[in-house]
Amino acid sequence: MVSGFKNLTESKIYSQLLSLAQNPFDLTEPAALQAGNRLARYVCRTELLHLHYATERIDEAVMDGLQQLADDLHLVEQFREMRRGAVINRIDGFDSENRQALHTASRDLFSPQPSAPLATGDAQKELEKLRMFLEDLASGRICNHRGERFDTMIHVGIGGSDLGPRAVFEALKAYGLPGKKVRFIANVDPDDAARVLAEVNLATTLVNIVSKSGTTLETLTNEHLVRLALKQAGLDPSRHCIAVTGEKSPLDNPENYLRSFYMYDYIGGRYSSTSMVGVVMLGFFLGYDRILEFLEGAALADSQAEEVDIRNNLPLLLALLGIWNHNFLDYPTLAVLPYSQALNRFPAHLQQCDMESNGKSIDRQGRRVAAKTGPVVWGEPGTNGQHAFYQLLHQGTEIVPVEFIGFRQSQSGVDSVVSGTTSQQKLLANLFAQMVAMAVGQRSANPNREFAGNRPSCLLLAEKLTPKVMGALLATYEAKIVFQGFAWNINSFDQEGVQLGKALAAGFLQAMMDPAGASGTLEKVFLDQASETA
Repeated sequence: MVSGFKNLTESKIYSQLLSLAQNPFDLTEPAALQAGNRLARYVCRTELLHLHYATERIDEAVMDGLQQLADDLHLVEQFREMRRGAVINRIDGFDSENRQALHTASRDLFSPQPSAPLATGDAQKELEKLRMFLEDLASGRICNHRGERFDTMIHVGIGGSDLGPRAVFEALKAYGLPGKKVRFIANVDPDDAARVLAEVNLATTLVNIVSKSGTTLETLTNEHLVRLALKQAGLDPSRHCIAVTGEKSPLDNPENYLRSFYMYDYIGGRYSSTSMVGVVMLGFFLGYDRILEFLEGAALADSQAEEVDIRNNLPLLLALLGIWNHNFLDYPTLAVLPYSQALNRFPAHLQQCDMESNGKSIDRQGRRVAAKTGPVVWGEPGTNGQHAFYQLLHQGTEIVPVEFIGFRQSQSGVDSVVSGTTSQQKLLANLFAQMVAMAVGQRSANPNREFAGNRPSCLLLAEKLTPKVMGALLATYEAKIVFQGFAWNINSFDQEGVQLGKALAAGFLQAMMDPAGASGTLEKVFLDQASETA
């Protein structure tokens, strides 16, 4: 076991990296990108993903320093221990969740010796339950009261039970089974549920309720709206609803649900897309074989994350480049810009996964952190973003590092030649042009057309966005986030910052039930809640 966790400021190489950051590599120097075979040298290649990072403000001295940082902080060793079941969701000396973090076990299905056999055994049992359920749906053994097969699923969840699964679904819509549809309800805003319910034929719709505890207020509220709609349509909700929940939770009830699939305490919500939280919905839409491809891609990325050499460990390299930009070059935000419309919800998932994981200000010993932790993460697909916020990226006073994501081929293969090039070629040309423009800038006698350059970026490039590639992309970012949390010596697996607002909302709800009674006015409740919290 790794003992005596350090944060990056305690690393022996920290002061040297600070010194290097005073004069980082200048991307605007003449022929800077061509010198020393730079474009070919700064590429990390895996079976499914390539990371091109020549447009980051790094050189060999920085790379060697980042390697020493990873070694000194035992980042790979901590990742290995996480995969093998160490209790790392904890804060020493203080009450905490005190759990394992075994999201990787949900896809460690392709090795004869899984890293955490018991947890992977749980995943295999649930997958077998799902395989049989999907067969029953396909054969018509499970159907509605009129003998019709279900063609639609409504996925009801929030936070990690919605953002990741929804992002993966959007990414893989091109691979859906004929006639299958999925809709999502997450927001407790009743208009969200009303809109979705108006779009579907409830008679042929399955409703997938996703809540580990079975007590998530927003999800239970939306479930009530859906069940009410089913009853009003003359349908029996117990024949249309399934649940993904913790074993023996209130949702684990065969009287109310056709099937229950289990999620486990050792998998956090934002890391749960490869568990039943995401896979039940994906299995319905994609079919069983496709979800195995998705899980295999994730498993490959997990294995690659155990490589010690940062130049050959793509998730770790991505994490360390982020630390270089955030902690040493002092850039506060990160834009993730996929040049793929299919990834339109992926930045939203990463916002949660990264900012809920690493938006922490105490370390694993309960002390104030010694360095900045997680950046603000945001993004939208290109090329749409080029006509929105790229002005700031190129000429704003705030420098924003960018992680681009691109694919050589489109998913559909449907394209046409206009003005001599295809749409996919135009998409990639724009992506490459943005990287070069941010790096080298432009000199002009007209100050309005001056581009300073030296704005760092990197590119995750794959051949095509397939289920396997999507699994690898998802797991790569999960591992990146975990590595950064280890480097900052924080617990990336709890979310206490979510709880206070929930607790305070209860007081407002009580006042709303009786605003003129003993609780007083809403204004008084607001002041009372604020004073109790202070």
